[in-house]
Amino acid sequence: MKSDNTLKEQVNALPDRPGVYQYYNANDEIIYVGKAKNLKKRVTSYFNKIHDSGKTNVLVKNIVSLKYIVVETEEDALLLENNLIKQYQPRYNVLLKDGKTYPSICITNETFPRIFKTRNIFKNGAQYFGPYSSNYTINSILEIVHELYPIRTCRLPLTKENINAGKFKVCLQYHIHKCKGACEGKETEAEYKKTIEQVRQIIEGDANEISKVLFTQMQELAKEYKFEEAHQLKLKYELIENYKSKSIIANTVVENTDVFAYDENDNSAFVNILRISKGSIIQGYTIEYKKRLDEDKGDILAMAIVELRERLKSNSKEIVVPFKINYELKDANVVIPQRGDRKKLLELALQNVRQFKLDKLKQAEKLNPDQRAIQLLKSIQEALHMDKPPMIIECFDNSNISGTDAVAACVVFKKAKPSKKDYRKYNIKTVVGPDDYASMKEVVRRRYTRMLSEETPLPDLIIADGGVGQMEVIRQVIEDELKINIPIAGLAKDSKHHTRELLYGFPAKAIGLKTNDPLFKLLASMQDEVHRFAITFHRDKRSKTQVASELDTIPGIGEKTKNELIKHFKSVKRIRLAEMPELIEVVGTSRASIIYNYFKGELKA
Repeated sequence: MKSDNTLKEQVNALPDRPGVYQYYNANDEIIYVGKAKNLKKRVTSYFNKIHDSGKTNVLVKNIVSLKYIVVETEEDALLLENNLIKQYQPRYNVLLKDGKTYPSICITNETFPRIFKTRNIFKNGAQYFGPYSSNYTINSILEIVHELYPIRTCRLPLTKENINAGKFKVCLQYHIHKCKGACEGKETEAEYKKTIEQVRQIIEGDANEISKVLFTQMQELAKEYKFEEAHQLKLKYELIENYKSKSIIANTVVENTDVFAYDENDNSAFVNILRISKGSIIQGYTIEYKKRLDEDKGDILAMAIVELRERLKSNSKEIVVPFKINYELKDANVVIPQRGDRKKLLELALQNVRQFKLDKLKQAEKLNPDQRAIQLLKSIQEALHMDKPPMIIECFDNSNISGTDAVAACVVFKKAKPSKKDYRKYNIKTVVGPDDYASMKEVVRRRYTRMLSEETPLPDLIIADGGVGQMEVIRQVIEDELKINIPIAGLAKDSKHHTRELLYGFPAKAIGLKTNDPLFKLLASMQDEVHRFAITFHRDKRSKTQVASELDTIPGIGEKTKNELIKHFKSVKRIRLAEMPELIEVVGTSRASIIYNYFKGELKA
């Protein structure tokens, strides 16, 4: 293990030149690889201050020694850094997540080449175009190619010797005019190669030239009165024009350009490339980096540019980016557009990278159902500026009619999902008349006094089904009486009893949320649930009260008899309509006679 003095000596000896540095830990493992315009300045900055990022401070503590490689240019440093990270995958570097193999288009290296989609790349002289992150795109290209040109799809070894020896016979593809029968020598190698060259132009995005040639040939055939042949070319021409209408960028002069868009979340960075050739989008591709430290987005984007251009074999002279990357790239002009066609392309690339990020989130939610819930709770944390996500949320609501049968309810959400076993119902005991504020005070006091005495974990957030007044009475109990600190929010409703806004703070302020926001929908569902629970409890209590009062008016019928009747008949209406034998079966002859005569007398009256 090297001493601190040795590390200082290594730092002091660094040159003022572009290069790549490698940090090693006590086990002589590479834990970080970085690039720099100026090695000495960049590396020194790690050791002469306390960093805002805790992860960076941990990295610095683990550095025991370093090595460096000097290069000629900043782009060389980017390339070398990219290669070293892929080779060693250091613990503290962004990690390129590349578990999925995307398809490419292959043109084989044969006398009569085949064209097909593949996920396997072999060094056998074949040409590969891609990769394509969209199956729809690659399938569309191959569809137009096979529709336009009669290219063989068989795997026969079509060498000159085999063809001349007559080893093969034409197949169905020949008879339906999808192949010209090269296997029987019905098409020459030169003719076939000419077709392949036109296909290559379409794949590379240069469909304009083919379209012009077809149009010219079509006109010449028409002049010669060869209308049938002209019609066949017209069908091809229309296919090309249809393909161009879907792939070409309207009203643009953008040619041979790479457009990059960037987006990120807490854990990952995403970069999309759109390759433009001859005015057409010929490729779109997105990669993801797993963030390890508080990396600068300009550095991640620069690394992704090098990686994607290398993968897609791009040598475009223009690169469009959304922000400055801080590194110069040789033989390429970096542009940050403010308007026009390049700006539109940048917006399109941004749509692609955001869709990729959304797809990743959906996949993660399928694998981990709690993922979406955690994201929503983090949204609440951010909206209310809380110290942590509210994993346990409790909501309160009152219910009464003119002060009668007053009740309240508390529903509990854990990880944004209802925890029904923790729901609680409360009969209001100390409040006389319709006083919602006093009722709320009583319930909150009873709820949290008991939780404190039983040492039950308190919620991370309390939500009142009401506005500023309800929030304030909860605060008086929580903070002034019980001396505990729990954030309090309110959900106010409009005149139609729909959730209108989220209130937070004292004095309360409205937190802006759109009605289609998943967070708004979650809060509205909480408000609906506590309201449903409170109303159901209130109806049950009111129904029992009404039943009890009616049966209590019958002389000689006590509590036990009343309960037996309700248990059997379920309602007073059924008791009133019951015949004598059924009543006798439930409560006996004497009491049945009293009940029967009472209701019959009531009907006569």
